[in-house]
Amino acid sequence: MADNSKKVPFVKEIWNSRKLILQLAKNDFKTKYAGSYFGIIWAFIQPIITIMIYVFVFGMGLKMTPKSTEYPFLLYLIAGIVPWFFFADAWINSTNCLIEYSYLVKKMVFKISILPIVKVISSLFVHLFFILLGFVIFMIAGRTPGIAMIQVFYYMFCEICLVLALTYFTASVTPFFRDMAQIINITTQLGMWLTPIMWDESIMPAWVMSILKFNPMYYIVNGYRDCFIYGRWIPQHWHMTIYFWIVVIILAIIGSRTFNKMRVHFADVL
Repeated sequence: MADNSKKVPFVKEIWNSRKLILQLAKNDFKTKYAGSYFGIIWAFIQPIITIMIYVFVFGMGLKMTPKSTEYPFLLYLIAGIVPWFFFADAWINSTNCLIEYSYLVKKMVFKISILPIVKVISSLFVHLFFILLGFVIFMIAGRTPGIAMIQVFYYMFCEICLVLALTYFTASVTPFFRDMAQIINITTQLGMWLTPIMWDESIMPAWVMSILKFNPMYYIVNGYRDCFIYGRWIPQHWHMTIYFWIVVIILAIIGSRTFNKMRVHFADVL
C-alpha cells in the first residue's frame, strides 16, 4: 500500500498539500530539461517553432484566412493554439506521473493524489508565458485585447479542471496499462484537428459543428478567442458553459473514484 491517506477526503487532501504541490511543481519544471544544454529554453522554443510552421503552411502556403474575423491568421492561430499546447502537454505529462514518480508512490506517508496536480502546475508555468507572449504580439500588431481579456483566468481555471478530471482516470490506469500514454498522444493529435484551432468553424456545415461542439476543448479555445479577439463575455454563451461544467464534473467523479479505488495497488505494479 503506497499511503494511508485514503480516509482523508480527496479534495481536502489536495488542499492541505497545496504548498508541497507548488514546491514539487517548481522542481519538476526545473528538472524536466536539466540534462540539456539550453535547459528550460526548450520548453518555449518548440511551441514557437510549431506556430511558425503552421503560419507558414496554412497562412502563407494555403493562404487560409478566418472568415469570422478580420484579424490576421497569425493572431487567430495564436489565440486558439495557446490553450491547446497547455492541454496536450499537461495531459500527456500528467498521465505518466505515477510511473515517473514511482519512488514517491512507494512511500507510505506520501500523498500520491497530488502528483497529477504537480505535473499540471508545472505545465502551467509555460502556459502563463505564452499568454503573456500572445498579448504582446497582439499589441505589436495593433490589436490590443479589450477588457474581456480578464476572462482568460476563468478559462485557464476551466482548462486546469478539465485536464485534472481526465488525468486522474488516465494516470490511475497507466500503471496497469502502459499503452495509455500512446493512446493519449494519438488522442491529442486527433483532437487538435477536430477543434477549430487552425481552421474557422464557419467553413464547416452546421451539422458537423453541432457534433464537434461536444468536445469540451471547443468551449475553452473559443473562450480564449473571446478574450483575445471577439470580446464576448461568458454569459453570451451560457448554455455552452453549463454543458462544459457538467462534462467536467462527470469526468472528475469518474477520475477521482477510479484513482481512489486503484491507489492501493499502485505500489505493487510500479
